[in-house]
Amino acid sequence: MLLLYKGIRNENKSSVWLAAFIFLCTMYITPFMLGYAGWYGEDPYRAILFFVPFQQLFLVPPILYFYIKSSLNTEFVFKRKDWLHFVPAILYGIYSLIVWITDKIVLDEYYFYANEQDKDFALWYQIVGFIMMMLYLFASLKLYAEYKKKTYETVSFADSILYVWMQRFLIAFIGLLIIRVLFFILNPEWANFGNKYWYYLAFSILFYYIALSGYMHSIKMNLPFLPQLSSSETMDFLAEAEEKNDSSKVTEEVEVSITEEDKIFQKQLEYFMESEKLFTNPNLTLFDVALKLNTHPKKVSYIINKGFKMNFNDFVNTYRTQEVIKKVTSNENASKTLLGIALDSGFNSKSTFNRAFKKQTKQTPKEYFSQKN
Repeated sequence: MLLLYKGIRNENKSSVWLAAFIFLCTMYITPFMLGYAGWYGEDPYRAILFFVPFQQLFLVPPILYFYIKSSLNTEFVFKRKDWLHFVPAILYGIYSLIVWITDKIVLDEYYFYANEQDKDFALWYQIVGFIMMMLYLFASLKLYAEYKKKTYETVSFADSILYVWMQRFLIAFIGLLIIRVLFFILNPEWANFGNKYWYYLAFSILFYYIALSGYMHSIKMNLPFLPQLSSSETMDFLAEAEEKNDSSKVTEEVEVSITEEDKIFQKQLEYFMESEKLFTNPNLTLFDVALKLNTHPKKVSYIINKGFKMNFNDFVNTYRTQEVIKKVTSNENASKTLLGIALDSGFNSKSTFNRAFKKQTKQTPKEYFSQKN
């Protein structure tokens, strides 16, 4: 309810999707909580619980996928074609409705439930649901990998928007699937409540982690000081590029390989980075640099990738790291802390500074400067 409230109030679609995911996980646990409480052995509870589709195994996978998609792209809009992802869940919902109408209204006796086994625990449903979860999890991992690659190629503050939470969320969910496989192998009698105690205990622990961490993440992402990058920035830049350059010329620039002209451009890029200290802007993007050089962002990205053998994020952080070393060794900012110098040099957090510094020097800042003294 908290996530749903925050999602609607802040127009944060990912919070709404996560609220739906947590609700479905709660539904997933419910029959076992009530089963251990003895409700499946008593009427009228027994009749009601049999017909409620608690195990929404066809609905959880697409909900998970769209949560990740909306988290990685704040401008994501759910389109009509996206409803195709929910066709299996809708069909299973219709099947559940038919079962209820037949057994409780038409025949007024158990037909589908003549064996007194909950249909949610049918082997075919459990297996197909698990396969769907694996497929959608793979698609989600692919989404995150593409996002991560594009982020490192586009912005200099990649660590701030790579969402460590998203990595942990995916790892936690992989953990849930691994636990599911292990317990299914150890005890294939899936409909036996009593033998599933340890599985649902492990599931609940990971579920609590996902729920609480997801809520904290939703709060963090609404803080105003976090850097953001929207696709509108890309579109604005491309519009300016089209005004200044002929489109055929832009295409030609993108497709050429490293030439003497490119080497000159590489020197220009180095000059602007050093003379104007573009790297000191903590929110520097590839588009900012391209506008400065009056060229296409793909051209800048190509030169950095091929000429300097690194992505844009690492390229900018190299200059920032060198600037920190220069200021510390020359005692230029004696009145400032190391973190203060790092922030002045363009880093936006201590953790980002430490990671980038160690990547460039193979040592932590403390180790590096202790050797210099």
